[in-house]
Parts: sequence; structure tokens; C-alpha cells
Amino acid sequence: MAYFERVRDVVSGPFSPEMMRQRTAAGWQLVSMEWRRELPDQEAPTEGAFREEIPYGLRISEDCMRLEVDPRENQTLILMMELLGQDFSYASIVSDLNEKGFRMRNGGPWNRVAVFKMMPRLIEVGPRLFSSEEWKGREKRLSQFRGTEGI
Repeated sequence: MAYFERVRDVVSGPFSPEMMRQRTAAGWQLVSMEWRRELPDQEAPTEGAFREEIPYGLRISEDCMRLEVDPRENQTLILMMELLGQDFSYASIVSDLNEKGFRMRNGGPWNRVAVFKMMPRLIEVGPRLFSSEEWKGREKRLSQFRGTEGI
């Protein structure tokens, strides 16, 4: 397995071609560049403004000091995991969610793209869902289903 060394340079002036030649000759590869700028006051985020979206399945607590589980969104995640575990297609998952009255955070009906975009979140919360007693019961029922179907 290859091992890589990484170095982050803070560049204070123009990036010179000579520096590129020296680094390349030493075996280095340019992996990425990051740009930043100072924001004018009118564009600066207001105090307390959130820069990141709150993960699906969580909400801000009443005291605004922490995140807590959003019961309805958590139900949605559990249902998605269950349907994925039964090898449902995205279209079938969308139909099931919408028929049962589940809605996206913006209040709209679920669609295939939105369900697909939930995959990273499902991967993130999956271990917590899999370890819960509720999931163990669902998992047991699923394994019985698979046994009868020959899956």
C-alpha cells in the first residue's frame, strides 16, 4: 500500500512556476488549491447564523444549545433503511414515503433525487439504527422474509 506525505503551503505572493518545477522534481503532485477572501461587512454572516444545514433526523433543541432527534424525520430515516434493506428501488421508496404522508424538510413530497441524496445521511446514522432494539426486531423480520423468498 502506498503512503503519501502531505504538505500545506500558505502562499503569500504570486505562485511561481519555479516553485512548481522544484516541487514536481522532488516528486510532489499538486492535489488542490483553496481560495479565500475577506467578506465585506454587508456579506458577513450574522451572529448566530448557521453555516451548515442541520443533519436530517435532527433539530435544534428548545434551548438552542444542542441538537436533538426529530422524531418524524427519524421515523423517515428508519423507514428508508428498512425499505433499502428489502432492496426496494428509489421509486418504490418514494412512493411508500409519500403514501404514508412523510414529507421532505421543506414540506414537499419525496422524489428519487432527494432519496438518493439521503444516502450519505443513512450511511452516517445506520450504525445507530442498526444497534437499536427496534431495528433488531425489524432485522429479524427481514431475515425471515429473505429466508422464505430464497434471497
